[in-house]
Amino acid sequence: MVRRSFGKHPVHVDDRLQTVITRRNLFLGALALPVSRVGRAQSAGEGRMLLSLHQNTSRGAGYQGSLEGWAQAGIRYVELNDRLLDDFLRNESLQMAGRVLTELGLTAVSAAAALPDLWLPGPERNASLETWRKRCDQFSSLGLRRIYSPAVTTRPVTVDDFAATPDCVREVAEISAEYNLVAMIEFLRTSTHLATLTSALKVIREAAHPNIEPMIDFFHFWSGLSKLQDLDLLNHGELGHAHFQDLLDTPRELIDNNSRLIPGDGIAPLVAIIRKLAQKGYVGALSVELFRPEWVQGDPFQVAAEIRRKSEAVMRQAGVL
Repeated sequence: MVRRSFGKHPVHVDDRLQTVITRRNLFLGALALPVSRVGRAQSAGEGRMLLSLHQNTSRGAGYQGSLEGWAQAGIRYVELNDRLLDDFLRNESLQMAGRVLTELGLTAVSAAAALPDLWLPGPERNASLETWRKRCDQFSSLGLRRIYSPAVTTRPVTVDDFAATPDCVREVAEISAEYNLVAMIEFLRTSTHLATLTSALKVIREAAHPNIEPMIDFFHFWSGLSKLQDLDLLNHGELGHAHFQDLLDTPRELIDNNSRLIPGDGIAPLVAIIRKLAQKGYVGALSVELFRPEWVQGDPFQVAAEIRRKSEAVMRQAGVL
């Protein structure tokens, strides 16, 4: 084990990663990658996909701790959490946040920014747009190409709200474009606004902006109102990102975030979903996002090692690894 130091915070990097990290540092250079170069690193090639971990999965370890443990487990692609980044920035700089990624040989494929009223008119929309711009600035500085926000609305929504949604989506996309980022809508099974893939695709296509894309969360897709056939609605190469998890065998009425399982441990037809996404030209990341306390508070290395072993088995079965 080699001990590397980022300012006040030591980072432990497995000996087996040293050669990879050294080569990567030479390739990446300093802090932030130009967007075009990051984009090449985030595509697995035709018929293949990348395994990624979402920082929600190990958020108990914090921004740096989660990334350190995952890198030791051989993870190469990660998805960042805005609140963990905020916690890290209380004592460190954005440049240091980027250096952690670079030194550990990690590529950030996406980042989360959960903001109320971002996708529709509402009392918190102006504040959310301001925060979105801040997140775009931060994450573009870290070399990302994509950023998403879930449709967190649970209040009653009107026909007028839906009619105004494409304009709201277009405004978010315009801000994202200023930072060379693509914005993505994550539909949620519990949302009163955008709860299905079909709803998300409708507003995205009506917005008709090149900097907005749909994404899919296997949990919200399979446990909600969407059907496997809905994936046929995707245009080739249209999907921007995917969250990857299995589902506990429990009545639909009892499903919550604790019903998310490591891929391969549940009842969701993961192989069928992945193969359909491959047919639709998806070559991006399958990002595992979990919320159970045993993973969130667990040792990031052990959590990542188990996730990698089980997830890669599913991906091999689907023929995308």
